[in-house]
Amino acid sequence: MSEIQNTLSAAALNKQPEQASLGKDNLLSLFESATGPCAFVFSLWGLAYLFDGEILPHYVVLSILVFALTFPGQVRLQSPVFSEALDIAVNWFWIAGLLLIGAFASGYINEISQPVFYTWLLVAPLAKLGACLALRRAAPMLLKLQGPKKRALIVGMNEQGLALANKISASPFSTVELVGFVDSRSTERLDTTSPHMLLAKLDQLADQIKTQNIQLIYLSLPMASQPRILQILDDLKDTTASIYFVPDMFVTDLIQGQSSSVCGTPVISVCETPFKATNGVVKRLADIVFSILILIMIFPVLLVIAAAVKLGSPGPIVFKQRRYGLDGEEILVYKFRSMTVTEDGGAIKQAQKNDKRITPLGSFLRRSSLDELPQFVNVLQGRMSIVGPRPHAVAHNELYRKLIKGYMVRHKVKPGITGWAQVNGYRGETDTLDKMQGRIDFDLDYLRNWSLQLDAHIILKTIRLVLKDQKAY
Repeated sequence: MSEIQNTLSAAALNKQPEQASLGKDNLLSLFESATGPCAFVFSLWGLAYLFDGEILPHYVVLSILVFALTFPGQVRLQSPVFSEALDIAVNWFWIAGLLLIGAFASGYINEISQPVFYTWLLVAPLAKLGACLALRRAAPMLLKLQGPKKRALIVGMNEQGLALANKISASPFSTVELVGFVDSRSTERLDTTSPHMLLAKLDQLADQIKTQNIQLIYLSLPMASQPRILQILDDLKDTTASIYFVPDMFVTDLIQGQSSSVCGTPVISVCETPFKATNGVVKRLADIVFSILILIMIFPVLLVIAAAVKLGSPGPIVFKQRRYGLDGEEILVYKFRSMTVTEDGGAIKQAQKNDKRITPLGSFLRRSSLDELPQFVNVLQGRMSIVGPRPHAVAHNELYRKLIKGYMVRHKVKPGITGWAQVNGYRGETDTLDKMQGRIDFDLDYLRNWSLQLDAHIILKTIRLVLKDQKAY
């Protein structure tokens, strides 16, 4: 278990804890959203003018396409430079791959100057990195253009209030200046180690707003305190401060928690898929492109394995088993048959070490993961993804969903050929409840912190593990 405990979390890999949101009203956020896409477009136009002496219509079409694929850019002003450069490289790898496939498939590659196009594929990520570094240098000036910071009070010195205060303090580009807290509880019930100042009791809130020149108020009170909240709101009607409610649900274990609205009513997601809107399109396009490329490359290998399975033992070449896919819907998953049986009933025994049901060829196929290769067809069909939680047999799902809290949440996304759990020590048999719990913990960690960078990390680590891992049998 020590190997598992020393693994890197998805949030740490994505550097998410250090990223404090700038807010939609922050001028820097607007510039950061446009900096990357504009860098891609202007670098293309610059190279077109340099090589061709003018910006022809097909360059305009390409620039519109790449801007649509990359806007809005993500806020990364507080990331280490190396981390930002790595993230730019990984994201551009996917985008450039899609552009190349599209250019060849549509014949567009013959319409555009190839020296310009290939040079731009190399220059574009460097242009974005340079633009982001320039934005970092210009950030203090942009902050000054927004005027002085808005002074804020937090009502409620509780867990979510302190978390909000720490995020405000940790963000050098925030437009909010936290003055302190207001709370009526005794000091024995408060976190006295907090560096943030407790200014007054709740009944002195209105006076504090006037004397401290407060412009923003964040109500961080339990939802059960409705009468007290209503009283506070009534007391604040005589002020001009903007008031925001910080719901106490965000200290729970949210899956892709974010705010949205339903018919104009604001709501906060507690459990949602990361593959909505643009993310879903990018994920699906990447799966289609790479599954086609991989199937073309491994086609001779598929033929050889198919012949070996057929000649090695009686039974079908491809084993089809029912698994749970997206939203818990049943799907058929393909594998090269590696056993003398093809179980798919209400009770299925997991493969174990020295399992007599495994054929000699099947042992090699399972150890090397070559038995999973037909699942790239599942990816192309849209039933699976290259990276995602590994699908379990229906019988195992029905067993563990009753034993492990949050088990079915992993089905908010398509199952994958490889996953975050598999590259962190949970590949192969899960013969104890603790091992399955560990696998589910990593699956949920993947859902919370998905990024293209994380997918690329999982794929590269999978390749390394397949060459040396002996846990699959």
